[in-house]
Amino acid sequence: MIIAANLKTNLTREKTLHYLQEVEHFLEQNSISQEVLVFPAISNLNAHDGQLIVGTQNAYPAFNGAFTGEIGYEQLEEFGIKTILIGHSERRHILGETQESLVAKFDFYKNLGFKIVYCVGEPLGVRESGHEKMMAYIAAQYEGIDTSYENLIIAYEPVWAIGTGLTPTLEEIDAIHKELKAKSHAPLLYGGSVKVTNAKEVMALENVDGILVGSAALYAQHFCTMCMYAQELDK
Repeated sequence: MIIAANLKTNLTREKTLHYLQEVEHFLEQNSISQEVLVFPAISNLNAHDGQLIVGTQNAYPAFNGAFTGEIGYEQLEEFGIKTILIGHSERRHILGETQESLVAKFDFYKNLGFKIVYCVGEPLGVRESGHEKMMAYIAAQYEGIDTSYENLIIAYEPVWAIGTGLTPTLEEIDAIHKELKAKSHAPLLYGGSVKVTNAKEVMALENVDGILVGSAALYAQHFCTMCMYAQELDK
């Protein structure tokens, strides 16, 4: 099982340090053997020595250069960061990242051996247009991506469920994960209003390999509880 926390643009540098320390202590004290990833705000990245893996929410596909407002490999290397989140819906829909730009980013960090968590998912309008159109929309997000990359993790996040409290039914989650698993043998996480009250049920589904948690992960205690659930399931 893989449990990942996307902290987005939240917490200060000091609060993030305390968060990581609390989660790390919990993993050690409870002998958690599952893979745990945390993606802090970029300003809060730092070297971390421990079981949990710290990754970056974004990076430009370059070592360094004239890319105002971006972070490159040189800055990530300073902190020993070798994990990146690519394709999150907020970057696709709010910041306008195109599939072409995501492929360039994917290829650059793949060539550097990064662990890549690659996000796919559909907005509500697409979902309501019917299953065939929805799956075609998601399939387009796989175009140009090396789905056989050994350090790839895919996260399915229905855009309409992120931060809304709405979630597909367990049957719907399992069914779409089953279809998406036919596209890649990479571990497949579910994201979209995952919280303490539903995390265990979601992770127990046959075709779910873990979770990517947003706002519910801002509370270290809640995220630690989800890590414990994953340990108890121990697929």
